[in-house]
Amino acid sequence: MTRSFDCLVVGAGILGLAHALTAAREGLRVGVIDRDAVAVGASVRNFGFITVTGQRAGITWRRARRARDVWAEIAPLAGITVLQRGLLVAARRKEALAVLEEFAAGSMGAGCRLVPTTAPLREGLAGALASPHELRVESREAIPRLAAWMEASLGVTFLRRQAVQAVEAGHVHTSNGTLRAGLIIVCPGPDLVTLFPEVMARRRITLCKLHMLRVAAPGFVLPAPVMSDLGLVRYEGYAGCASLPALRARLEAEQADALADGIHLIAVQSADGSLVVGDSHHYGDTPDPFQPRAVDDRILAELSAVLTIPAPEVTERWTGAYPSGPDTAFTEAVAEGVRLVEVTSGTGASTAFAIAEETLADLLGRKPPPHAG
Repeated sequence: MTRSFDCLVVGAGILGLAHALTAAREGLRVGVIDRDAVAVGASVRNFGFITVTGQRAGITWRRARRARDVWAEIAPLAGITVLQRGLLVAARRKEALAVLEEFAAGSMGAGCRLVPTTAPLREGLAGALASPHELRVESREAIPRLAAWMEASLGVTFLRRQAVQAVEAGHVHTSNGTLRAGLIIVCPGPDLVTLFPEVMARRRITLCKLHMLRVAAPGFVLPAPVMSDLGLVRYEGYAGCASLPALRARLEAEQADALADGIHLIAVQSADGSLVVGDSHHYGDTPDPFQPRAVDDRILAELSAVLTIPAPEVTERWTGAYPSGPDTAFTEAVAEGVRLVEVTSGTGASTAFAIAEETLADLLGRKPPPHAG
């Protein structure tokens, strides 16, 4: 028999869950389809870091602020612990400190301030920027808890271990039959060839592979997640700083290998005291599945240059892959009542809830939400 819903969401990663949550809060009967029995993709292979500071100016930055607020609202309802708040960007070099000073003085630096570099930051650093805007959850726990809460409390139906083979107006054809819905939202994540491959090709979407590690508890508590100089040349929110070229030039002279591997430091702390550390960026249509030690060693060297962890003990290693393209995200109408939605910048945890509000407003014929204006 063909089952019917008001809204069907293809994909149970954070972007799909965000759309299902928004649709369910609109009072719609929602079904979520995914080929996997549990979440195993990029939505759980990350930092769980809802990042605001450093996001690209404009709608991406506004989306991050809105998504952060939604995370703060639903986390206690879903039994998700917010493990850390805020952000420390440590400046190893005077050129990095100049970027942070310039950023803090601008409109996107509102609420941020320059602070002394006290332990566990290493002595001799040039300074640090503290932001109050961020939240951090444990992704591998938060994603399944969010789905379970949506199922139990909001009546969302999860249809797992079903491959979606085709989507057309009003219908989703799966390996287990056809489903019907007036509204359909396709969030395929890294699958660029099954559904609407012509859109992926036209938008020049490829994949980005990243390395991540878990480091044994270092014996101290991080006051907030930590970034460093390398992040300033990767995060587009700093791109307008006139002082950035001088930092880039010095990094090219001193850490060219790290830049070539797309490395920038993020270190967050888990409930057991261990640190989740990364990451790197390598691009391709089908990135290889291997994790060269040299890349991990460069990540760990940056960690030890910023925090008092001279010999990090790695207890776990993994890679992730997410869609990447010229834009931070896109939404495209591919049929009547059908939207294809992708985050193409690795910012899913930081922006998905806001993007979902935009998508539902579009499908329901409403004004865009305030953050999108």
